[in-house]
Amino acid sequence: MAKHTVVTMPGDGIGNQVLPEALRILKAAGFDAEYVHADIGWECWCREGNALPQRTVELLAKHRLGLFGAITSKPKKEAEAELRPELKGKGHSYFSPIVTMRQRFHLDTCIRPCISFPGNPLNFIRKGTDGGFDEPLVNVVVFRQNTEGLYAGVEWSNPPEQVRAALATHPKFKAFAAVAGSDLAISVRVITRKAARKIATAAFEWARKYDYKSVTICEKPNVLRETSGLMEEEAKAVAKEYPAIALWSTNIDAQTMWLTKNPEEYGVIVASNLFGDVISDAFAGLTGGLGFAASGNIGDEVAVFEPTHGSAPKYAELDPPIVNPIAMFLSAVMMLEHVGEIEKARRIRTAIAAVVKEGKVRTYDMMRIPGGAKAIGQGAASTVQMTDAVLATLTQQRNSADGSNAQRELAEVGRK
Repeated sequence: MAKHTVVTMPGDGIGNQVLPEALRILKAAGFDAEYVHADIGWECWCREGNALPQRTVELLAKHRLGLFGAITSKPKKEAEAELRPELKGKGHSYFSPIVTMRQRFHLDTCIRPCISFPGNPLNFIRKGTDGGFDEPLVNVVVFRQNTEGLYAGVEWSNPPEQVRAALATHPKFKAFAAVAGSDLAISVRVITRKAARKIATAAFEWARKYDYKSVTICEKPNVLRETSGLMEEEAKAVAKEYPAIALWSTNIDAQTMWLTKNPEEYGVIVASNLFGDVISDAFAGLTGGLGFAASGNIGDEVAVFEPTHGSAPKYAELDPPIVNPIAMFLSAVMMLEHVGEIEKARRIRTAIAAVVKEGKVRTYDMMRIPGGAKAIGQGAASTVQMTDAVLATLTQQRNSADGSNAQRELAEVGRK
């Protein structure tokens, strides 16, 4: 029996291209696992009126470990238009399955590493005072509260009277009191003290474990005084328990400017749901873009790992596929680390770093050319070719390690 069981959810579009390649990498690294396919995404919505079927929920509840590809999401009216005719008008409402999954299993801690690989042509650089260029090492890990904030789903179009009546008790709502319900949409930003403290603690624990010198709480407390104020208040309370780690506080808007001025100064960043989403994508842009952006959604019992890119439907039908699978590989690496397979994770990450640094195999994004059917003809590596390059490096590492072990054994025999 395999040591681990992983629920694989390729989802939509390029998720079906990159996830199988990650399984090739995991197998080559010697990960002892059984993989159970599960349905999720747009086809499930169109066919069943549910993008996260109950059968998938049950598989995740049983096995508690998931590897996810990508999904397609569309606005409300477009989603309803693509339902099977017999499902229309039956009260089905589309909601992102990954958001639903996070809330259903309380995957409240999202971890998004944004760490640059030396030699990546997509890395952030800046002009030096001497006319040359500086390429700072970016080593940021964003901790995003995953289940609350503006993504909690507490919102209304044409809010009911009891909602309007409650809002009317707040003096700031007077400016909207005369707006017709059909012209009004409302989202509620929900932050709880317990969740704020938990995500801040996770950030400080990571900083201590991996020797980061600072944690930055990235919010907007000067305007969002209650919700961002609570996040900052709890971060300050947690910081007292970690006196060796500095706590910095930045506003989300200012942070998006500072990250392109001095990104190397930041370590661990913690934020609420929307702000964590924004700032992690911003830092990912400094370390290669979405082709290198991995994430883990961690709960007390279930964990799901995914690249942060979307389903990219315009590339999904290309043959051969051209998308960069490294974000998917790095998501698999995070999964390995989560289950304690540290050495296998290290080997895969080292192999990826070697391929990137060598620069002989680059997908279209790494070559800074447009994606599309012509990319391969312009010298870009396909998705499979990138996988093959990482696999070849893994094999070289293993052979080198086996050779070193054999030499050590011979030396021991000689000494005896």
